[in-house]
Amino acid sequence: MNLTLPKPIAIAPRRLHPETLPAFVHLKVADLRRQVDFYQQVIGLHLNWQEGESAGLGVAGRDLVRLTHLPNGKRYRGVTGLYHFAILLPNRRELARAVARQFALKWRNYPTDHVMTKTTYLDDPEGNNIELYCESPEDGVFMFDERGEFYARHADGRSSDGREALDLDALFALLSAEDRLDQPLPPQTRIGHFHLYVSSLAETRRFYHELLGFDDMGTGRSFRMGMVSAGGYHHHIGYNTWQGEGAPPPPPDALGLQWIAFDLPNREAWTEFLLRLEEIHLPYAPFESGILLTDPSQNTVLFRLAE
Repeated sequence: MNLTLPKPIAIAPRRLHPETLPAFVHLKVADLRRQVDFYQQVIGLHLNWQEGESAGLGVAGRDLVRLTHLPNGKRYRGVTGLYHFAILLPNRRELARAVARQFALKWRNYPTDHVMTKTTYLDDPEGNNIELYCESPEDGVFMFDERGEFYARHADGRSSDGREALDLDALFALLSAEDRLDQPLPPQTRIGHFHLYVSSLAETRRFYHELLGFDDMGTGRSFRMGMVSAGGYHHHIGYNTWQGEGAPPPPPDALGLQWIAFDLPNREAWTEFLLRLEEIHLPYAPFESGILLTDPSQNTVLFRLAE
């Protein structure tokens, strides 16, 4: 069977540079030490730095997760914010090692076959949901079509709901007795995508696609979810209204998402992006090496020039 890989439903007239990529997620946490230990020991990230009440963890000197202690922070339900962030592994063998690590540590996780990706989900000690995944487009596709209907299909033509149990026997067969489960994640690891709770699908699509220039990868109205990306990837940002249409933003003392971050690939792309924001009068705030924008659901996004 010939597979048709996902294609953008629409490309913005002023398209965001296609090599723009997710960089890291910044989380507000109640217990910095416990969270640092988790991301080192359970996920396999390296502690890149720690200064005062903040820390950065990642691979090859690149931060994938940043943490800042929020005194007296609380968890809130029914608000916008982070549904999960996803760490992309370079291949199935590394996913096998990551899943085996969870099992060895007896850390609850949920291996899932999304057909086009293989994944497992787990929560950190404070309830932030994490996806660890690898690409598997040779196995099939998932996407929203132009009518807003979600579908997933295996390469042999079988339909799927896109949320099947992962074949762990086949996955673990990729490992040998020499594979050490306590080794850190490989240097090719990066953030694959973010998934956000939002208050409106239409307003979110307009912000990320029409204003910022992400490709529209489809909106599933009955599924109450949409996806956008740079360069036609299946999604760099997923967004849903599963907390309810019109869900409010979290209050200032909320634990969880501080912001998600994207890297633009070069100076030309960065200058073009800033000119676009000025032309459409979209407000932003300078921050360190980049700028902060706030989407209609009050989720904050950091854009910066890639280091």
